[in-house]
Amino acid sequence: MASLRKPVIVRKFSRDWCPGYAAVSFGQDAPELEILDLGGKILRIAWEQVKWVCYVRDFPAASSGSDSSNPERLLHKRFSTRPRTAGVWLRLTLNDGEEFEGLAANDRSLLEGVGLMLTPPDTRSNTQRIYVPRAAIQSLEVAGLIGAASRRGPAARRAPTDQPNLFPPDSDTA
Repeated sequence: MASLRKPVIVRKFSRDWCPGYAAVSFGQDAPELEILDLGGKILRIAWEQVKWVCYVRDFPAASSGSDSSNPERLLHKRFSTRPRTAGVWLRLTLNDGEEFEGLAANDRSLLEGVGLMLTPPDTRSNTQRIYVPRAAIQSLEVAGLIGAASRRGPAARRAPTDQPNLFPPDSDTA
């Protein structure tokens, strides 16, 4: 059975971060983000303070000093080559000037809701998905539209035949 709460790291614009557990759909239309911290307390963070919410595989160890500055372990913030997964390739600049790229689903979620759910360039890192609130985005650029692979059979790949004339020209024009 899938968990109702997923491990997340919430990065704020003040550069501090909070590990915790967020609901799968964490009330994206709510005025604030609600997470359950590691101590079992409910934290409420206003969307204006949130830089991003990273869905992670695991939390950084308390003794490891290198993870305290980059707990999300986002080493690659840009795609080195064109992504192979279907979606909309986005390039974002956040309010603090930080730039990164991600792949969003090509659906209505791009237009609706409080933010965007992105797949980061390096899916093998600790961060599996990134949720960026719209209030945190300074500029957004569509770098490309990656379509799904064609699933048509060999008959559909043949060259099209000439289209028949539906209205043959009249020889007796007045």
